[in-house]
Amino acid sequence: MKLARLPDGSPEIFYTLQGEGLSLGSPAIFIRLSLCNLHCHWCDTPYTWNWQNTPWEHQDQTKFSKEKQILELTPSEIAPLIQKHPCDRLIITGGEPLLQQDDIPTLLNHLPAIKFIEIETNGTRTPSPELQNLPIQYNVSPKLSNSQIPESKRIHPDSIQFFTQHPDSFFKFVICDKKDMSELEALRSKFDIPASKIFLMPQGTDAETLQKNSLFLAPICQQQGYRLSPRLHVLLWGNQRAT
Repeated sequence: MKLARLPDGSPEIFYTLQGEGLSLGSPAIFIRLSLCNLHCHWCDTPYTWNWQNTPWEHQDQTKFSKEKQILELTPSEIAPLIQKHPCDRLIITGGEPLLQQDDIPTLLNHLPAIKFIEIETNGTRTPSPELQNLPIQYNVSPKLSNSQIPESKRIHPDSIQFFTQHPDSFFKFVICDKKDMSELEALRSKFDIPASKIFLMPQGTDAETLQKNSLFLAPICQQQGYRLSPRLHVLLWGNQRAT
């Protein structure tokens, strides 16, 4: 499997608190897989996709060496790195984890002590039949036009429809301004997404920006029945990796 590599050369596997969504504040082990099929302008993990000599643009204009940012390990090599942490919740994030979904069941087979599994996905890939048979919570984050990705690449109707009907899928939308809310409402109507499954997350990588944008979103959540998801990890530790 292709994992994101930390500056010290180790794989990006760490024990922290879930900072977003339904299990906000829960102790969790994170494993960050590399590679993504989208290239969002404000992405906070561009080191998983924004390689040197590629045309993709990002707000900080940094390009990364693919060879230096990826560490390849087998599921049996990864499992002990997860098992050393005292926790039964595993969050598989990225990048886009479902690009490597064929290896995820094998990894989970090596982790019998893990009771709660979450996969964070952009919603452009439908889980395989094998994954569909496993007790997984999907944290789905469809991208809006503020990502600067063409709609045909970021919205895949069949995949969104699958997650809408999956009982343990929840939708998280990164919101920058009122225009984003109009776009979200159109998607909600098109795919009949229940309001109770929708989390609004303010865009921002520092506490001041998050507070400002959260105050904008709070009354919308009250009016529409959505849930507000602050970025707890940013509020606690700032925009640092592996926290």
